[in-house]
Amino acid sequence: MTVVNVSRFLDEKAQTQSEVAALMVPRGRDSHGKIDYLRLSFRELAAEQNEWARRLRAKGIGKGSRVLLMVKPGLPLIAICFALFKIGAVPVVIDPGMGLKSFLNCVRRSQPEFLVGISLAVWVSRVFRKSFRSVRAKVKVGGPLDRVASGFAEEAAADTQRDDLAAVLFTSGSTGAPKGVCYEHGMFEAQVEAIRRQYQIEPGEVDLPMLPIFALFNPALGMTTVVPEINPSKPATVDPQKIVQAIQQCGVTNSFGSPALWAKIGVYCDSHDIELPSLKRILMAGAPVPPTLMKRFKRILTNGHVHSPYGATEVLPVSSVVDDEVLEIAAERSARGEGTCVGRILEGVEARILPLKDEAMEVGDLQRALPAGEIGEIVVTGPSVTKAYDQLPEATRLSKIVDGERVWHRIGDLGYIDADGRLWFCGRKVERVETVDGVFYTDRCEGVVNVHEKIFRSALIRYETDGQVVPALVLEPFAGMYPKSSDEEQALLREVRSLAAACEVTADIRHFFLHKGFPVDVRHNAKIHRLTLAKEFAGR
Repeated sequence: MTVVNVSRFLDEKAQTQSEVAALMVPRGRDSHGKIDYLRLSFRELAAEQNEWARRLRAKGIGKGSRVLLMVKPGLPLIAICFALFKIGAVPVVIDPGMGLKSFLNCVRRSQPEFLVGISLAVWVSRVFRKSFRSVRAKVKVGGPLDRVASGFAEEAAADTQRDDLAAVLFTSGSTGAPKGVCYEHGMFEAQVEAIRRQYQIEPGEVDLPMLPIFALFNPALGMTTVVPEINPSKPATVDPQKIVQAIQQCGVTNSFGSPALWAKIGVYCDSHDIELPSLKRILMAGAPVPPTLMKRFKRILTNGHVHSPYGATEVLPVSSVVDDEVLEIAAERSARGEGTCVGRILEGVEARILPLKDEAMEVGDLQRALPAGEIGEIVVTGPSVTKAYDQLPEATRLSKIVDGERVWHRIGDLGYIDADGRLWFCGRKVERVETVDGVFYTDRCEGVVNVHEKIFRSALIRYETDGQVVPALVLEPFAGMYPKSSDEEQALLREVRSLAAACEVTADIRHFFLHKGFPVDVRHNAKIHRLTLAKEFAGR
């Protein structure tokens, strides 16, 4: 059988782009205020990978070993990840910002045999010994600038196959408990090819990934990775000036980040009249991208576009939409309550809309696909679709449909495909509000009121009054625009009610509330915790 190992991408670039910068890690400022970077070529990064592979093998880590990876973004994270791929071990990556209780639950369930992490991670494993009971050896790692290789030496890759487990990546848990997603080597290869093809990424480009996991695609794409000055566990605290400086100084051509991050950066660019001509593309994902945000970046990106890829940890990418299509066609339809356009299905991916069902689906359900325009559950299949959750057979049964050799994934989202073949997102299945008068969908209702100039975002919630379940909308005004008096509050609510009453989708919503700051997910700081909001407003 043919060996398929993700580490080959870095080995290949060490030959074809040996002296091109692979990684740039900030280490302070020089006397002129410029960012001082540690710069490694692809050959030097491959040397780091190979040295780590030798060290990890010496610790007893080998093919199939589960390794909990707790390392800060920077040099060791990328080098160690590719080293683990090379030796056939399985990195287990858990979001550090999900909260200690959830984090420890994930550790216990994933049963790692080894821990590779910074000093704090080793300390946590000692304090919470029971959760780390499965760990039999620990490897301490230094900071983001830590180098281990003094020269280049070859290291053989394990003979992994396409369907061998490559990594366990945990979901953010924004609408439920976090789950470990099992990625195979072949799935990673399919993702790389899909991203390269869809966005026409070329070797030699420069990427600023504001979600650390996305930096792992860059060696495969031949892109330089510029590590951003950002706290990955608290991305909303990003200093936009630092991100803009990195883009300008390094000639960044590509960047990935959530709408919440780009909203802050966009405001900064507007207030300082900044353009970013080097950027060819911004990929915004993690939550629906407001058309107003895309419009703001039309001025800032003089030579590029905003793209919004759609998918999930379990399958990415599924579809993609570009700013021009949103602003020219989709924005007006979103304001009419038609949902959020997430673009056309990518080549090699197949999507269907099935009738809503809370129980497990069988292969026969695939034959009941709904016609264009009808809202149902989005299911997809393709080479990057994962097959299982780690150690969670019941969750796997509920989320997957086995169709011979193909596996379909139930994303947990509701939507429809329009007559022109575009996929529209209407909201998460668990966040729909079912009433005696019908079903209300989050993205359809929120799109109607989000066009108000003072509303940053809104959230449809399930609300109980007089013993009945009804829909309600919670409104978060832009920073600095929150009403300063009761009269101003009532005036704003009247304006929003008027907007809602004028649209058929929201005409029956009678309850509106104001909120100063929504609870959001830790990974993107963009996905609204609507179920948490519903509990907060219960009984009001």
